[in-house]
Amino acid sequence: MKYSADDLLQKKSKEKIAVLTAYTTPIARCLEQAGVAAILVGDTVGMVEMGFSSTRDVTMAHMIYHIGAVRRGAPETHIIGDMPYNSDEIPEEALRNAQQLIEAGADSVKLEGPKFDVIRHLVAHGIPVVGHTGLTPQTAANFKQVGKDEDDAQRLLDDAQGIAEAGAFMVVLEHIPDGLAQRITASISIPTIGIGAGTACDGQVLVINDAIGMGDKWPPFSRQYAYVGQTIRDAAKEYVEQVVSGTFK
Repeated sequence: MKYSADDLLQKKSKEKIAVLTAYTTPIARCLEQAGVAAILVGDTVGMVEMGFSSTRDVTMAHMIYHIGAVRRGAPETHIIGDMPYNSDEIPEEALRNAQQLIEAGADSVKLEGPKFDVIRHLVAHGIPVVGHTGLTPQTAANFKQVGKDEDDAQRLLDDAQGIAEAGAFMVVLEHIPDGLAQRITASISIPTIGIGAGTACDGQVLVINDAIGMGDKWPPFSRQYAYVGQTIRDAAKEYVEQVVSGTFK
């Protein structure tokens, strides 16, 4: 079943929402078969798949390409497309870029930070929006937890409330204290999707490469359910040994 933005909104405080990222057709197909509620095509693709040191290097062209690939693999799953760095600063430009992501196959778009005017503009033009506060990688200097002191916690609470009031249907809370995530979740009418934000959120999202252990470095708040990278290395090593030794058939 493909959930709409309103379907996901209605899960608030009723049913936990499982979200994973995907960037390719085969992975998207697996996630749809697993029954995730939504797939986020995140700009994390730049770091975990493309070798960039920051998500700031990801372009609209990159996002359009990967959203299309994921849509072909998961035709019956809600797809959230990330708005890349500097693509959503001005409402009119944000709308043009969001429309391109929707045309590529996204059902909704996600943007980082308290861009209330942009959210309102997109929603007014029929674009469902997911907000994002807490650690925002497009502008963060590092991956340290945020919201630990009361002033910063209040700022994030205000941001989440503003995102909800602007018309977003969900908000991602990234790498903030569990207690703060619980406060935010209780104070707004839209689902909160946590990543490194404790279990009190309305749902969770993980980067698929972190979840399956595909890579060498992971954020401190990632969780791993497999170690696919080692499986690939073992398979490739066995192949190389067979070819070099002449035993490959």
